[in-house]
Amino acid sequence: MLPPGEDVEDKGGMKRLSNMFTSFRVKINRDRTSKEPDLPVSPEVAPMEEKARDQRYSSGQFFFEYLVVVSLKKTKNGVYEPQISYQFPKKDGMVRFQKEEEEKTLKAITLFCFPEGINWAPLTEYSSETFSFVLTEIDGSRRNGYCRRLLPHGNGARPPEAYCIISKVACFGLFSKIFDEVEKRRQKSMAMIYPFMQSLREAPFPAPGNTVNIKSFIPESGTEIISLTRPIDSWLEHVDFRVLFKCLTDEEVVQVFAATVLERRIIFIAEDFGTLSQVIHAVTVLLHPFIWQHTLISIVPEILIDVVMAPTPYLLGVQKRLSDEVTDQGDLLAVDLSEGRKQTFIRKIGDEDSILPHKLKEEILLALKARSETASLEELNRVVPEAFLTFFVKTVGHFAKYIERKRPDQPGTFQKRNFYKALESKSTRHFVKKFVEMQMFDLFIQEAEQRPANQNGFFEQKIAEYQRKMKEKTKKH
Repeated sequence: MLPPGEDVEDKGGMKRLSNMFTSFRVKINRDRTSKEPDLPVSPEVAPMEEKARDQRYSSGQFFFEYLVVVSLKKTKNGVYEPQISYQFPKKDGMVRFQKEEEEKTLKAITLFCFPEGINWAPLTEYSSETFSFVLTEIDGSRRNGYCRRLLPHGNGARPPEAYCIISKVACFGLFSKIFDEVEKRRQKSMAMIYPFMQSLREAPFPAPGNTVNIKSFIPESGTEIISLTRPIDSWLEHVDFRVLFKCLTDEEVVQVFAATVLERRIIFIAEDFGTLSQVIHAVTVLLHPFIWQHTLISIVPEILIDVVMAPTPYLLGVQKRLSDEVTDQGDLLAVDLSEGRKQTFIRKIGDEDSILPHKLKEEILLALKARSETASLEELNRVVPEAFLTFFVKTVGHFAKYIERKRPDQPGTFQKRNFYKALESKSTRHFVKKFVEMQMFDLFIQEAEQRPANQNGFFEQKIAEYQRKMKEKTKKH
């Protein structure tokens, strides 16, 4: 598995990176019918009418593909190294090459659960932490890794362990709640976790805005019902904007957004893994309806730190203690997210504040200021995406007019030059002329060319709303 869209150079550290990620080719869900361990299973969800079920659940979706426990085991040399100590469900009946690929994949995942690359030692206190990462297949499809590191129940000093869930579902908040339940059961007994996970794995994944109830039995507490609800806006369910705006000012967020839109090399630096993963995922959501097509590693394992040398665009999360190794790599934006920092932008190209058209940049900042100082997650999820989505509506919202089709139901051809020359504002035209060369825009247009002319998505709806407002405004004047 390679980071998205990258052909890594075959030399030095980059060769090691390529070899490492090539091992991610396996499709973990291809053997769903294989034999699984006999475990006590909690009741699934309450019965419901088939029609209601169809409306409330996403067809073909499952909460997760598998859960692994990564433990720190003491080697013959006396150092602790991360190893897979449990996998649920087990995969049986695989042929030789499948087993080899599975072993490589699981081995590689240990790097993301314990990316520090330092010598661990037994601990008596350790605050649990949750973070996520993205795994990308050769074909470009993505899976999400969710990790909760904690100190296992027991007496005396002991090394921490990590629970990692691999899922095609992108919903950080949902899996964070699942990990709360896992941690609660882990403190009682390891055996308490797996009936809960088995029940969760068999439960249908809810559609946006809907809830699934999981029944789970805990000794001394009895049967509990855990309610898991997906946000209505499914494209926002993997993000918590509170972390982004806690770390950066509005002006700094806009500069990071500008650099991301032009697909530059950007490194985020922090001590906390959760901060790194949440900020990077939040930045990618600001691009909606466009999708980051290049390398994205929310927490770079130390052994793969040479990825910062790649000449191609990337979004990387790097541990604070490694910052000196990554900030001398030429043209890039290095963003320090750590508390007590002297400056936010450790390294920058210098034009970040002038990439976006001035008037539209000021409109984004004005829209962001509409939120309250103590804005809730719900308020941020309304105000923040709207500010950046409006920017794209005003800059490229006329794209559909420049897709020429012989018939409405046939694929079309995008007229790039006519598209950006149609803009009246010189500064906006200058920006769009650069943006149309980006891979994220190219992929967006390719998909739009293949869709029927009358098939509209969320972005097209926002464009129509904006155009109606402009017509009403014109009539009043």
